[in-house]
Amino acid sequence: MTERERVLSLLSGKQPDRVPWLGDLSYWTNYLRISEKMPAKYGNEDYTLHRDLGVGFYLQGYFPFREIAKNYTVEETRQGDTVYKKITTPAGVLTGRSVYLPDSYTWAMSEHLVKEAEDLKIVRYIYENTDYLPDYAEAQSRYEKIGDNGVVLCYLPKCPFMEMVAILSSIEHISYIISDAPEEFAETLAVMEAAHDKAAQIALDSPAECLMIPENLSSEVVGKTYFHDYMESYERKWNAKIKAAGKYSYVHMDGTLKGLLSEVSSTGFRVMEALTPKPCGDLDFEEIIPMVPKDTIIWGGLPGMLFNDFTTDEEFDRYVQNLLKIMKTEPRFVLGVADQVPPGVRMERVARVRTLVDMYGNYK
Repeated sequence: MTERERVLSLLSGKQPDRVPWLGDLSYWTNYLRISEKMPAKYGNEDYTLHRDLGVGFYLQGYFPFREIAKNYTVEETRQGDTVYKKITTPAGVLTGRSVYLPDSYTWAMSEHLVKEAEDLKIVRYIYENTDYLPDYAEAQSRYEKIGDNGVVLCYLPKCPFMEMVAILSSIEHISYIISDAPEEFAETLAVMEAAHDKAAQIALDSPAECLMIPENLSSEVVGKTYFHDYMESYERKWNAKIKAAGKYSYVHMDGTLKGLLSEVSSTGFRVMEALTPKPCGDLDFEEIIPMVPKDTIIWGGLPGMLFNDFTTDEEFDRYVQNLLKIMKTEPRFVLGVADQVPPGVRMERVARVRTLVDMYGNYK
């Protein structure tokens, strides 16, 4: 079977010949290009690299719609390693700042756009004045680019609460805002959800067979109360719509799991993706399994940091073999990187997973 056939077999409730192996390499390949270590033959696309390394392709997702700003402007300017963002509206101005971290090849927010309850009226204006247009070309082309090496996945918007926490603001700011202006905060989320529903419907209508709500959810950040109050209904709504459309719903839950895994997985997701066990997460893989409904796919299990040379070849092999032993007990697992292969990793280590899966991942 191909990697595509294996995944689709699991998603449809059947048993493939072996455990599927798919991973997100985008963080790692970005490092390879920035550090000029990427072989020239791969250029700026990762599909061939995935295939050559034996890694199934699915994520590196994108939103299959374009945002159209009406009656407000968004400006970004860069000075050295800092990018300044300014959103100007008739209701007021939001400013933010991100800093590039060269040691980790990534960006970090040093000033959030939404800082206090007074900013909520500006947020409402932005979402009331944003349109969305379909942008399906990449989704359609991925069927040919990925071929038999994976599945085509697109993103819905995050739920409004996680958009606030992860994109517009921070959990610290949001906690104070909820305390200071709970009714206005709820009103703002309702306005955001009306806009997100339009974008989510465009994603639902896209050519993609798999649809993800990219929550980037971590239990110690959100917790049960915020999840039940501000997230659960959105996830239940779109899980039901995705299932009714004959497609498969995913959630990206790549942080700590103990406090929310059961709650999130009960909302109807077909796939709980990027689940990260110890030593990087807060649960052993065996502890994760009973917290997820039996008819839900568990996708992940291989912490990205284990790809680093701090882990010996023998330790890496032993971890993957033990994980595959568990995953072969029933057809509900996809071996995946949880969450991403980090910078500094050798290609040989990434390619090694395919060898191990072929040797130890067969169901019979």
